[in-house]
Parts: sequence; C-alpha cells; structure tokens
Amino acid sequence: MNWNGTKVLVTGAGGFIGSHLAERLVRLGASTHCLVHYNALGSWGWLDQSVYSKEMKVFAGDVCDRDSLKEAFDGIEVVFHLAALIAIPYSYRVPGAYIRTNIEGAQNVFQLARGGMVRRIVHTSTSEVYGSAQFVPITETHPLHGQSPYSASKIGADMMAEAFHASFDLPIVIVRPFNTFGPRQSTRAVIPTIIGQCLNGDSVELGSTAPTRDLNFVSNTVDGYIKAAECDEAVGQTIQFGSGREISIGDLANLIASLIDKEIRIVPSSHRTRPEKSEVTRLLADNTRARDLLGWSPIVSLDEGLVQTIEWMKSNLARYRTKAYAI
Repeated sequence: MNWNGTKVLVTGAGGFIGSHLAERLVRLGASTHCLVHYNALGSWGWLDQSVYSKEMKVFAGDVCDRDSLKEAFDGIEVVFHLAALIAIPYSYRVPGAYIRTNIEGAQNVFQLARGGMVRRIVHTSTSEVYGSAQFVPITETHPLHGQSPYSASKIGADMMAEAFHASFDLPIVIVRPFNTFGPRQSTRAVIPTIIGQCLNGDSVELGSTAPTRDLNFVSNTVDGYIKAAECDEAVGQTIQFGSGREISIGDLANLIASLIDKEIRIVPSSHRTRPEKSEVTRLLADNTRARDLLGWSPIVSLDEGLVQTIEWMKSNLARYRTKAYAI
C-alpha cells in the first residue's frame, strides 16, 4: 500500500496505542484522521502533546453514537479501529458500558464503513479473549473464554467483525495484540504501575504475582497494524502480535527494579487482585501467522522496551498518581 495521501481514520487515537499509530501514519505520509472521545475540556488525549497534531484532522465524538462518527468517515479508505473501554477491574463495576462501547461501538464503525470508500478495516482484539491458556504457545485457533466482562465484550466485538466480513464482504482484519506496553500507557496496566511505584519508593503493591504475560513494546504492535493493513491476504483473518516470551508479574517487577537499580519489596494487595475465576493465569503467544503472512516480528525486546518506558516515565512522572490504584 502506498500510504502517501491515503485517507486513514484511527478511532481511539487519543489513547496509548492509538496515538502512537496515528503518529506513525503521519510519518508514512497518510492523510490521518483521528477520532478522539468527546469531553467538555476539549482534550485530545495524548494527541494534545503530539508534535504531529497539526498534521492530523481530529474529530471529537463517541463510537457509541453513530451520528458523531459520520463526518470522520468522509472519504476514508483505511480504518484502524482501536476505540474501546479496556480496564478489566472497571468492567466488573459497569459491564453494560463495555457492551455498548466495545460491541455496539464496533458495529457502528462497521456499518459506516459499509457505505463508503473503505478498502481495509483493521479491528483491534486482545489476548484476554483466550482466558487462561489451555495450551501454549497460544495460536489463533485457541478457544475463546470470557473470564471478565471486558474480555467477553471483546469476544463479542470480534464475532461482529467476523459476521460483517462473512455477511457483507467487509474487508476486515482482526489483530490481536498481547500485552502492549510503552510510553503513555496508564497505570491501569501493570508495567507503568510497577515503574511508577519503583520510582517513588522501595515497595510495590501488586495483586497476584504468579500469572505470566507475553509483553510487546508499542512500536512492535504499531508495526503489526501497518503490515496488517498492507496485506491483502490478511483480510478475513485473525492475526496475533506477541513476543513469544512469557514472564511472571513477580519476575517482571524484579526485572524493572533491577533496570532502575533499586531494591524493592513486593507487597500483596487484595484490592488489586482479580476474582479467582476471572484471573488469566498464563498468556504466551505463537506469532507464526504474523511472521508467515505479514513478515512481522518484534524488533524491540522486552528489556529494551522497558528501558525506554522507564526513561519516559521519569520525565513524565507528575502525570501519574503512582500510589493510587487505577481501575
């Protein structure tokens, strides 16, 4: 795909991954349209701080409201759909909001894409749809198991994507990132939680430290999005992006502490612990399909990505409430 001048839309562009993706698209020469969540302050999320914001066309709206999306879709050729509610603990409190945003929101995006010039939709899934691994490494054929309202809503959105491809021949690719991390991520995620507490003290409060995760630096994930949009053979497929390496939360905390050169004490915290049956105990990706179909592989390693994230957080620590538990 020749990105130069191609009209693209990124939903959820004010967020962590979305802002990095939008910036990459600007650098590729795409005419980059960004949908951010409307708020009374007029904030564009992380795009407020982006050096590329003046090269983007930003729309404020809500994927739950199809009318607010129509203007953003005008003339769009490629859609990257990232807008979602993502916090697992908050999904225990307001599961209905996750159904509206993640399932109905995806439907709104797909319906609008049907009526325009869209030739590719890259829809965002999550490794949480697998639940605890029944076998490892996890392939795209692993059974889906909704162990939280969040994961159940993302399974629903993925099924809607499959249905729109089958029913209306909509050119959708489902991408399924494993645990992405990097600069700009909130403390709803474990890595900023650990880094922030390490930088501000010598104790780190965590929930369960035994679960393992497959962690992937944000630039690797963005590479995957771009390659998925460029590959015609990817249409109708689900493709996951993972490093192929797993690490326990406890070992991750100790690794981060060593990179910061600090001795820490891990403090168990019951209010940070998921309900027992809802906890995903193991995630480890098989990235064979992404390698074979897209020519994708992770470039930035876990250690390299952690160093970059630590340095960014050192410069932006005032943005975080490091002692608070963010749900």
